[in-house]
Amino acid sequence: MNENRISGAVKDAAGQIEETVGGATGNAATQLRGKARQASGQVQAAYGEAVDAVRSMASEQPLMALALAGGIGLALGLLLSRR
Repeated sequence: MNENRISGAVKDAAGQIEETVGGATGNAATQLRGKARQASGQVQAAYGEAVDAVRSMASEQPLMALALAGGIGLALGLLLSRR
């Protein structure tokens, strides 16, 4: 588990608390900030999960990871060389 997954989960939880406090106090701005923080945390956690999945695949199947990286590099090279 990398730090993005942990930080994302913390942001998500903090956003849930902030949204709840905003709803309880009737403060719409606090409620919206909480929802935004939740979304940010969820995106960061998803990014962390993707990084972990790539690391796992690279360690379990290094040749597949190398082939995939080469294919991505080739595709980017072709896209960037076109005018």
